Amino acid sequence: MSVASDVVDAVVMPAVHEYGNHALLLEFDSTADVLAWTAQLHKTELPGVVDIVPASRTILIKLASPRYQPGARQRLSKLRPAPEPLAAEPVSGQVDVTIDVVYDGADLHEVAALTGLTPAGVIAAHIGTPWRVGFGGFAPGFAYLVDGDPRLQVPRRAEPRTSVPAGAVGLAGEFSGIYPRQSPGGWQLIGHTDAVLFDVDREKPALLTPGMRVQFRAIG
Repeated sequence: MSVASDVVDAVVMPAVHEYGNHALLLEFDSTADVLAWTAQLHKTELPGVVDIVPASRTILIKLASPRYQPGARQRLSKLRPAPEPLAAEPVSGQVDVTIDVVYDGADLHEVAALTGLTPAGVIAAHIGTPWRVGFGGFAPGFAYLVDGDPRLQVPRRAEPRTSVPAGAVGLAGEFSGIYPRQSPGGWQLIGHTDAVLFDVDREKPALLTPGMRVQFRAIG
């Protein structure tokens, strides 16, 4: 792949930092830019790259040895990713995973108050738009879901819970997510699911992987 073929209409350039001597850390202002750059990096020949790890506002590029840092940094300076095509509206009915949810979360009424919706309106908004898996983190099987209804953007709880049950469905900031196992957590809980998010005995242990479209469905 030539450098010229990588140069397209730009999203913002990240700040690039050395992260030890075997990695580079890219910092962004938005998750949308992270996703656009992640998609481009997976399509770009960057010698020495052994892993690309996106997060909410960063991408960590792991390198095989320190000698690859200068070349990778120079190559990055010439990339201008276009907005990631996955961010476009999906074809009607096109989803990869449908997850059944009982909307009985302890914070459902609080989310309704924060958003100005009724509890039924919160549920309708959560199931009304397919979400996209942006990246994983926090625990094996946990996926940060993006591109949902913007009315559902709510802050984390002021006081995190010491224990959130496996299968709890929550909201925090621009994200929705499902707790794959019992753990502490500060997301606003709106329901629960019996879906198994992570199973080491499956061919693909994680149910949700980056790029997937996820449709929530209300039951019960």
